[in-house]
Amino acid sequence: MSVKKVALACSVCGQRNYFIPENKKRTERLTLNKYCKYCGKVTSHRETK
Repeated sequence: MSVKKVALACSVCGQRNYFIPENKKRTERLTLNKYCKYCGKVTSHRETK
């Protein structure tokens, strides 16, 4: 059985840069500050399905 993964998309350009394991206990979408290689800076990344 494989682990389902969700993407973290940049809130500025919309590119999906990071993938994390899905957590069923999390009810709200995760938001993290991560580096975006397309924007060239640290931006807010939000969980997408």
